[in-house]
Amino acid sequence: MNEILEIKNVTKYYGKGSVVTKALDGISFSVEKGEFTAIMGASGSGKSTLLNVISTIDRVSSGEIFIEGARLTEMEEKQLANFRRDQLGFIFQEYNLLDTLTIGENILLPLNLQRKSHEDADRELVRVSEALGVSDQLSKFPYELSGGQRQRAACARAIITNPALVLADEPTGALDSKNSKLLMETFQMMNQSLGSTILMVTHDPVVGSYANRVLFLKDGKIWNEVNRGQRKRQEFYQAIVSVTAALGGELDVH
Repeated sequence: MNEILEIKNVTKYYGKGSVVTKALDGISFSVEKGEFTAIMGASGSGKSTLLNVISTIDRVSSGEIFIEGARLTEMEEKQLANFRRDQLGFIFQEYNLLDTLTIGENILLPLNLQRKSHEDADRELVRVSEALGVSDQLSKFPYELSGGQRQRAACARAIITNPALVLADEPTGALDSKNSKLLMETFQMMNQSLGSTILMVTHDPVVGSYANRVLFLKDGKIWNEVNRGQRKRQEFYQAIVSVTAALGGELDVH
């Protein structure tokens, strides 16, 4: 087993005094290299909090998080900042591209932060932009692209450093159904052809059905898990919908 991510008995509290909320309640699971895992659950189930503590944006109240054997819960802020830069890729709902930079400059940002040479950076830019189909848009600015094109550029930026783990937070949230489908096919290609290990939060069973497995959260705990196995995507989607119904039907089912 080659575990990229290991979560051990993680608990997260918010608030203090008499007003305390337990957002995560003793969660444990792992993600192996090359896996594409989705996290699903109703609003308030803890999925965004889980992504925040894995991404080092937030600290756990108790428990341990390891990424490629590195114990995140013991790192100082400067160590965490370097770890985020070098080992994690991020894809957000709202793209988070800088309007004043071209698409090429946006994609290159993580390598510039690593102070890579121009030759190395340009080589990586060619590699990821061709793989994700944005090589003809590198001189354009974000406002000149469609939502789907901007999100593919964000994917290129997320993987240009060859991170250990790509974290995606509702990546299709701002897209229509056509661009959502194209983006999820891009995610599959990133996973299957480029070897990216992906952990994605989504509320949408259709989006979740592109993953290899889905973990369902309820009240800060892992409530269920569904693995795709050899099933076709439509069969996997139906399995996700069935679990959603048992969960209370609180997710967006299309």
